[in-house]
Amino acid sequence: MNETYARIEELCKTKGINVTVLCKRCSIPRASLTDFKMGRNKSLSAATLQKIAEYFSVSVEYLLSGEAPNLDSINLKVAFFGGEEGVTDAMVEEVMRFAAYVKEREKNNYGNKQSL
Repeated sequence: MNETYARIEELCKTKGINVTVLCKRCSIPRASLTDFKMGRNKSLSAATLQKIAEYFSVSVEYLLSGEAPNLDSINLKVAFFGGEEGVTDAMVEEVMRFAAYVKEREKNNYGNKQSL
């Protein structure tokens, strides 16, 4: 069994579900994970990995490499959303882009006020 599949199984155990339940909840064909586990497929599609990562609120990077979650990312999820559950990296990135937009807008407004 490969390491990515083992991580997915471990995440399932921490949620108290099995891989079949995960597949149903994420609308993933069970056969795709079975084929992956058995080595008939060498990888999962990006879409499948993203669905699984979002379900567990982890990054695709974590699923593939086992790299521990970035503490800064966890802190941002808590600060922006009040916790990690159900918050994806994409959601954090969107809030950060919006914050950069607001900062730039205010900088431009401040510059316009100074020239009056």
